[in-house]
Amino acid sequence: MFFRLFKEGFIFAINSVIVNKLRTFLSLFGITIGIFSIISVFTVLDWMEKSIRDSISSLGDNVIYVQKFPWSFDPNLAWWDIIKWPAISDRDYQSILKKSTKSETACFVASQPEKIKYKKNITSDVNVAAITLEFQNIRSFEIDKGRYFSPFEASSGKNVAIIGSEIARRLFEKTEAVGKEISIAGFKTTVIGVLKKEGKGGISDNGLDELTLVPINFGKSFINMRNRFIETQLIIKAKPGVAIQELSDETTMILRAARSLRPEETSDFSVNRASMISQGLDSIFVAINIGGWIIGGFSILVGGFGIANIMFVSVKERTNIIGIQKALGAKRFFILQQFLVESMLLSILGGLLGVFMIFLGTLVINYLWDLNMYLTVGNIFLAVFISGIIGVIAGYAPANAASKMDPVEAIGYSF
Repeated sequence: MFFRLFKEGFIFAINSVIVNKLRTFLSLFGITIGIFSIISVFTVLDWMEKSIRDSISSLGDNVIYVQKFPWSFDPNLAWWDIIKWPAISDRDYQSILKKSTKSETACFVASQPEKIKYKKNITSDVNVAAITLEFQNIRSFEIDKGRYFSPFEASSGKNVAIIGSEIARRLFEKTEAVGKEISIAGFKTTVIGVLKKEGKGGISDNGLDELTLVPINFGKSFINMRNRFIETQLIIKAKPGVAIQELSDETTMILRAARSLRPEETSDFSVNRASMISQGLDSIFVAINIGGWIIGGFSILVGGFGIANIMFVSVKERTNIIGIQKALGAKRFFILQQFLVESMLLSILGGLLGVFMIFLGTLVINYLWDLNMYLTVGNIFLAVFISGIIGVIAGYAPANAASKMDPVEAIGYSF
């Protein structure tokens, strides 16, 4: 009985939607904008969170980064004191290699922006990273074309480079990059590899796409390793079964000894790890999601008022029909659910239209900027659920008013 009544109510709702095209469009438009607003906010937030967490994951949960500047705020450290600290040096790297028992491998990296040139094509402020050979054993990446540095190239400081996909596109456009000779900081350099495209997003922005890798001994030709403000770091990977805190403590002890720091002196380096960034991310994204609900909620509220207003008009227009239905024995529940189904149908159609607009938007964004943004199944179901709830809430008052009409007065009503 319930399903038969629901079916009849659904047919009434469909007919009303088809007959009143302009009114249907206006109702859909309000809820469409509302769903578009709230789900687009959640889609962007989901993309941001995934990109950031993927970037943090790429740092490694068993890897520490010894750098001059800390990743997290320490109230016991003054910024002007940190500025005075010496940069991480090759001497620190050698100390770790000789004395560390907790590390599986360690890599030394020195980087600075440089101009790279190929024939008439020039790209400025490219981040050139001079690395030791162990970089490939710590940082996960793929080489799309060519190869990695050989041990001989690394130790001899041969003028070779591995360039990011974006650098390859700018310099070589659609031609082959491997084997070509480029100029880095005025030094002729042979390209031996091109890194596979990682894409934008997260805390590392373009990741390796806009990075150029060279052997550390070649990098010393144009990077002043004695500069206190040079950007250098040690990347140290823990042995299997060694806790990251153990590796951090051992590294701190070795470097303090290497730098001849007394027990009462503060360490003049920072031992960073991925967990420092991930701490507090949950609360941040919760706050952002609440903000998204508030922003989208106002749009949904406006759409709900629009549907309620249209449904009151619909009830007025069909007062005579309601009177005839009740005179023929239609129960209050039948009239009530008839208008509720119509309201829900309008709201869900509007929500689906908003979802479709977001889907098209993600396709355009990904095509133009390669952001790997997509509409999740969870957000689609959320849009339908919100639309349905708004339809019930917005349609209940006019539906309830229709169900309580006196059949005699309704039949004689003149709109």
